[in-house]
Amino acid sequence: MRRIKSRTILLVVTFGLLVLYICKDLSDHKTNFLQINVGEEDSQARQATTKTSYVYSWPRCQQNVSAANVTGFSSLPGNIQNFLYFQHCRHFPMLLDLPDKCGGADQSAEVFLLLVIKSAPENYDRREVLRKTWAKGRLQNGVWIQRIFISGTASSGFEKERQNKLLELEQREYNDILQWDFQDSFYNLTLKQILFLEWMERNCPNARFLLNGDDDVFANTDNMVEFLQGLKDNDGSKHLFTGHLIQYVGPIRSSGSKYFVPVQVQESEAYPPYCGGGGFLLSGYTAMVIYNMSHSIPFLPIDDVYMGMCLAKAGLGPVHHIGVRTAGMHIPSNKLDYYDPCFYREILLVHRFLPANMYLMWQRLHDPYLKCKHKQIPL
Repeated sequence: MRRIKSRTILLVVTFGLLVLYICKDLSDHKTNFLQINVGEEDSQARQATTKTSYVYSWPRCQQNVSAANVTGFSSLPGNIQNFLYFQHCRHFPMLLDLPDKCGGADQSAEVFLLLVIKSAPENYDRREVLRKTWAKGRLQNGVWIQRIFISGTASSGFEKERQNKLLELEQREYNDILQWDFQDSFYNLTLKQILFLEWMERNCPNARFLLNGDDDVFANTDNMVEFLQGLKDNDGSKHLFTGHLIQYVGPIRSSGSKYFVPVQVQESEAYPPYCGGGGFLLSGYTAMVIYNMSHSIPFLPIDDVYMGMCLAKAGLGPVHHIGVRTAGMHIPSNKLDYYDPCFYREILLVHRFLPANMYLMWQRLHDPYLKCKHKQIPL
């Protein structure tokens, strides 16, 4: 009798240990959730108590060592080699999340214009100015504007640790940062875009429209709301993708160029039509189409071209908007002030503004006593 009891106890203990082992193994390979503290949006953040949320995390993607077997691999620049090693990676651990930014997936249709701003961790001064100017979360013309900065990390070491802490502090105060644990670099901008769209599908699928842009653009979001509200029969549920249209171009094969794309990355000599990545407007519908198309299109390191590739596969295309100037503003005479606010009253977006000029332009455009002799956007 005692032998039977002993064997029974041994079987129970063994079974229990087996279950614990299986659970641990599954937890090492499936997504997991980490608690963080996030505050409320903008001015309410300082008064609000922090609330517990969860970060959606994936296992770290490993490099594809077989990429080194590509013909001519050893002669490629280091950034291209690194891109090829990790070109297959679509998921990275999330460090900072905003699961309730749009009021939850079910309430996300209340967000009329979602500002999705690409920002490297070190660009604190740019983010601070944007929060005070065109990217301020607010009710505009009766509709809601919300802001999100999307970021990766510094490469490694103490710098990565410091910058991650900086973003964490910003998150506590402003609740406006999405961050993943991948190296924030020019050739990883496509990865950043797709990671955001994955987040959007999960947390903000019904946002009406998006501005996708860099943190050094001046965006007249007042004008954007007016433009989007004036669209006929499109509340964000139909195709829209507009900005500075670029077409009839192909990969730059010069290794000294920032935009260098060798044949090992793309053999074709032609790009589809696309809009300059400094900033473009798109509907929530089109954002989800791009995300769905991206599942079957290998990453290209030039993010704006990749958006065009996804549109082309869906049978859709971008259109030009005269008010989007990602190549900068053309002022008709060097005797005129490039930063005269009257040139910017009707534009939607201009690329490459320093933070001080950004702040000043926003204030001057909202001066009720501003008087302009010239009203047109310079061509």
